[in-house]
Amino acid sequence: MTNTKEILTTSTNIALVGASKDLTKTSSVVMKYLQKYGYKVFPVNPNMKGERILGENVYGKISEIKDKIDIVDVFRPSNEAIEIAKEAVIVGAKVLWLQLKIKNDEARKIAEANNILYIEDKCTKIEIEKFINK
Repeated sequence: MTNTKEILTTSTNIALVGASKDLTKTSSVVMKYLQKYGYKVFPVNPNMKGERILGENVYGKISEIKDKIDIVDVFRPSNEAIEIAKEAVIVGAKVLWLQLKIKNDEARKIAEANNILYIEDKCTKIEIEKFINK
């Protein structure tokens, strides 16, 4: 069992894959929340590369981010998680975090084979709310 509180209190840089400029989308709501609590969020969306979301430059892929990435936070369909897991390995991320209803056994195998913690079907915002708002 992975301790999400420990992960979220020791991590600072998050690559948010599937970022959207539509501020009503779940990924944007979560990004704004993460920023509010001091996380540096790097939005990743190949269709928006070079644009800005919530004040941050948008990257086409995780490997374009120059800063160290602690968590790769995934808001994409489960079938895209394998390629995202491979990118997480390339950048040396500590955690591959698949949001609610996102699961992929092959992505899990890739992450675990490379000593990356794997979390699936959990929301970073909900997990933070469990310990911050107490």
